[in-house]
Amino acid sequence: MARLAQTAGLTDVQQEILSTVRDFVDKEIIPVATELEHRDEYPQQIVDGLKELGLFGLMIPEEYGGLGESLLTYALCVEEIARGWMSVSGIINTHFIVAYMLKQHGTQEQKDHFLPRMAAGDIRGAFSMSEPALGSDVSAISSKAVKDGDEYVLTGQKMWLTNGGTSSLVAVLVRSDEGHPEGTAPHKSMTTFLVEKEPGFGEVRPGLTIPGKIEKMGYKGVDTTELIMDGLRIPADRVLGGVTGRGFYQMMDGVEVGRVNVAARGCGVAQRAFELGARYAQQRHTFGKAIAQHQAIQFKLAEMATKVEAAHAMMVNAARKKDSGQRNDLEAGMAKYLASEYCKEVVEDAFRIHGGYGFSKEYEIERLYREAPMLLIGEGTAEIQKMIIGRRLLEEYRFQG
Repeated sequence: MARLAQTAGLTDVQQEILSTVRDFVDKEIIPVATELEHRDEYPQQIVDGLKELGLFGLMIPEEYGGLGESLLTYALCVEEIARGWMSVSGIINTHFIVAYMLKQHGTQEQKDHFLPRMAAGDIRGAFSMSEPALGSDVSAISSKAVKDGDEYVLTGQKMWLTNGGTSSLVAVLVRSDEGHPEGTAPHKSMTTFLVEKEPGFGEVRPGLTIPGKIEKMGYKGVDTTELIMDGLRIPADRVLGGVTGRGFYQMMDGVEVGRVNVAARGCGVAQRAFELGARYAQQRHTFGKAIAQHQAIQFKLAEMATKVEAAHAMMVNAARKKDSGQRNDLEAGMAKYLASEYCKEVVEDAFRIHGGYGFSKEYEIERLYREAPMLLIGEGTAEIQKMIIGRRLLEEYRFQG
């Protein structure tokens, strides 16, 4: 089958990696995804397969046992995985945000301690910013860290923690007033702590509880949880980078990677929705011919394919900008915004093409229809993306006069 969303300029190694991932998705994910999703079952066998492929170390430098690949390679792999089942790409994403933050901001001891085991998939990462009353206002974080000798004592409640149960390392953003006088800007008094824990639910270490999975409309299989800290004691050497007050900037750097990931997920889900719509349109007959021969359906397929191509191009551009070492918050925001909105529209059009059958759980499009909305809010809502885009555009196009 001819494929949309091809990427020019890839190396032979990148093409080989993508071909391997694509084959894995077609053989190991797509045939079981809907059944596992309906059972809300963690895809352990799929995750084990990704571990064997070395994907948990895809962006981790070779010196730590990873493959040392680019953000672009990672994003294209995520696109393929999300095409199979978006929840699996979520398991990978949170892991890589933490690995990226460690690579960029961790002390040498922290890198040596965590990255080799993360590359092997023996440590699974998760990160936590949001809180029950927080929404998009990260500056309003209320969870705190208080210095006590050579340790910090963390208290507070976090929300929407992807991989909360299955992870063994969580990067947690909290307020740390120590060393930051009253009146310090909120974003300058936040610190990221590297919290090690046992996988599972309940009290996973003294002072740290993962209550259980949050029931969701879609995005099933992957565990989404709360995280409750009540007197959680963390050694000072588990402050990311070894210095307090830098957590906001570290997290935002990681979120830029996450936004490229969400854009890639949107591209993958939209790609799959187009495939399902195009296939069904050629199989379903009305008024004596396949509905694909009706002009109304051809127009719909044309619009869907164009949106898939446009979103893919913006996602690739954002990844390449980050790989070049340049600031990419504008490109990442645009890519995340466009890809998530277009994903919703392409999925809905595929749903419409299926007619009444799209409402049946027997058809894969029903699952995609419930998964797409998560991308509209994950890693920042459309409104947040537009604020970022607008502010950056005014920086670039400042009128003097």
